[in-house]
Amino acid sequence: MVMKIVSFRRGRKTQNVLQAILKIDGVSTRTDAGKYIGKKVEVTFSKNFIRGVITRVHGDNGRVVARFRRGLPGQALLKQVKEL
Repeated sequence: MVMKIVSFRRGRKTQNVLQAILKIDGVSTRTDAGKYIGKKVEVTFSKNFIRGVITRVHGDNGRVVARFRRGLPGQALLKQVKEL
């Protein structure tokens, strides 16, 4: 299972860098995405990592929202996320 960060959770004029929208390969419905709520995830950079938790489903196409402890940098977009 491969998860990637697609976007930050955002409004029309703001974006929330503590929350990211993740795309999970092989998941295309809202009910399948609901099975991942509560799973812990981690984004790894060269020396450090940022951990988070999948909190809710985003839309009907199998995307989920993950909330992270620290703000994600812009380089995190399209980066692979691993499940703990």
